[in-house]
Amino acid sequence: MANNKTVIKNGRFLVPGAIKPVLSGYMTIEDDLISYIGEEEPLSEEGVQIVDGSRLLFMPGLVNTHGHTAMSLLRGYGDDLALQVWLQEKMWPMEEKFTGDDVYWGTSLSVLEMLKGGTTTFLDMYDHMDRVAEVVELSGIRAVLMRGVIGLCSEEVQNQKLAEAIAFARNWHGKAEGRITTMMSPHAPYTCPPDFFVKFVQAAHDLDLPMHTHMSETKREVEQNIADYGLRPVAHLEKLGMFTRPSLVAHAVHLNDEEIGILSRHNVGVSHNPGSNLKLASGVARVTDLLNAGVKVSLGTDGAASNNNLDMFEEMRLAALIHKGVSGDPTAVPAPQAMRMATEYGAKSIFLDKVGRLAAGMKADFIALDIDQPHLLPHTDLLSHAVYSASARDVEHVWINGKQVVKHGECLTLDEEAICRKAQESFEGLLKR
Repeated sequence: MANNKTVIKNGRFLVPGAIKPVLSGYMTIEDDLISYIGEEEPLSEEGVQIVDGSRLLFMPGLVNTHGHTAMSLLRGYGDDLALQVWLQEKMWPMEEKFTGDDVYWGTSLSVLEMLKGGTTTFLDMYDHMDRVAEVVELSGIRAVLMRGVIGLCSEEVQNQKLAEAIAFARNWHGKAEGRITTMMSPHAPYTCPPDFFVKFVQAAHDLDLPMHTHMSETKREVEQNIADYGLRPVAHLEKLGMFTRPSLVAHAVHLNDEEIGILSRHNVGVSHNPGSNLKLASGVARVTDLLNAGVKVSLGTDGAASNNNLDMFEEMRLAALIHKGVSGDPTAVPAPQAMRMATEYGAKSIFLDKVGRLAAGMKADFIALDIDQPHLLPHTDLLSHAVYSASARDVEHVWINGKQVVKHGECLTLDEEAICRKAQESFEGLLKR
């Protein structure tokens, strides 16, 4: 039997949260797991693949906890607009024209961008999700997938959408060598009537799955919720029973102290999307208050139509900088915490307990940055460099589930040229429909 073991030697490894956050030494990968990381050289064995880690910085793969990958087809299509205008006048009319093939090529474009940029796990809430799952299966990336459902339609159509969401969750949970897991996902409290939302909660109980939704992204959305239901969104979702399931909410920009307390009490995670929230002028989430209350805060890009890239290094940097600026506290969201939001906290918030850290027994999802570059020198504090100086373009290699999927910046699992061509053709086709 072939020895499916790889040893990285002479590497520098990021372990944020540890007393010594940069470890110099060795890491061993066996099959899909990290079996050793430490300063002492492992015993040499025959047939072991050796990777020279000098000039490289190894870190956990980045975890993008909120997005809509097919929306890369609409990158730059509706910029500098308020959220509701952007949605109702630009996004939704175009998205109505999306076919399964459009979703496939838009997703392929996003996954290619994410892989090359060091994102090894992403969450996706959208339509035509079977096509998204196909891309995940082919590419080697890890993903948490769900059929996102807008309930502003007849009861008959609502029930059809719910049935699709249930069928997708059942069919794909645990597939692609375990790289795909699923959740139940009503789009938002303002797009899903209460009785429809409750049906999703029940389905999540029946399937024993977590839940995800957009929540409190804009001030207007919060005011609308109060006008319609007499409650702010957090209390509204609590009343509908969502938090009786393990839950993750996206955005959570406009919260009061009481709401932060409810999220903390129910152990609800928050996906903080700083780039998208800034671009749409939605506001700045109370991240330091959430973290201080014990809420798991992770990072997401949202779709490339509102960001306009999927660079999780940029989100890390924004998360570290914005909260210093708005709080007047330079110690708010320090680099190690920003890094953990993009890795370990991200994995925990999407219920993946073996992802997000470099440690023995964890999944071998990790990336290597080329640190022999002007903007990453001198090597004073490599964790700080990874947060404040690096970008997606510095990613040299990527491994997921123990398999190398990017080598010297080139994706090994996807046809980059074909994807770029097909994505452009898809967008041009949408304009003609």
